[in-house]
Amino acid sequence: MRILAASDIQGKSGVSKRLAEKALREKVDLVVLCGDIMGVGDSEGLIKPFKDRKQKVLILPGNWDSFATTDFLAQLYGVTNIHGYSAVYENIGFFGAGGAPTAIGPRSGITENEMMETLERAHNGLEGIEKKVMLTHSHPAGSKSEFSGFPGSVAIREAIKKFKPDLLLHGHIEEGEGFEEMIGKTRVVNVGPEGAVFEI
Repeated sequence: MRILAASDIQGKSGVSKRLAEKALREKVDLVVLCGDIMGVGDSEGLIKPFKDRKQKVLILPGNWDSFATTDFLAQLYGVTNIHGYSAVYENIGFFGAGGAPTAIGPRSGITENEMMETLERAHNGLEGIEKKVMLTHSHPAGSKSEFSGFPGSVAIREAIKKFKPDLLLHGHIEEGEGFEEMIGKTRVVNVGPEGAVFEI
């Protein structure tokens, strides 16, 4: 299965269009947007380019996206908001939680306890699924993305230990786009607005 993962579009419809074209060119099966989809502008054109190309899309709220707006975008365009939920494609389980507990942003909207509870609730839907991908907006505590001076989430780090996903995809720290590391047996990748293709 091929997925295109990106984050931090921040209201730029041109970025969405470029990513949708990349997804088509790379023949991906699924597009994942790890939060900060909205910026200060309009929401028009942020999800539509993917739907126009009939691409399956999972989205999460970031610290710039309200949970209500993310739900609205999901409903409007018929995509899946994976915050607190799970989805299975080709025997691969995806589960996630958005927001950023350590962010100072205007709409981070989630505490560390809520982050852990949300990931637990999401993971509950994947009983019996062996291959799993965890999706968050924020980075885990102790990860490379902390070079930015913004602390990562302790709850996300604990969730990695508890659920042992094969892959964690996150955004939030754009300057760390492309950073990759292993935490335990989990491959952790900071994706950003350029987008990265993964074969699972």
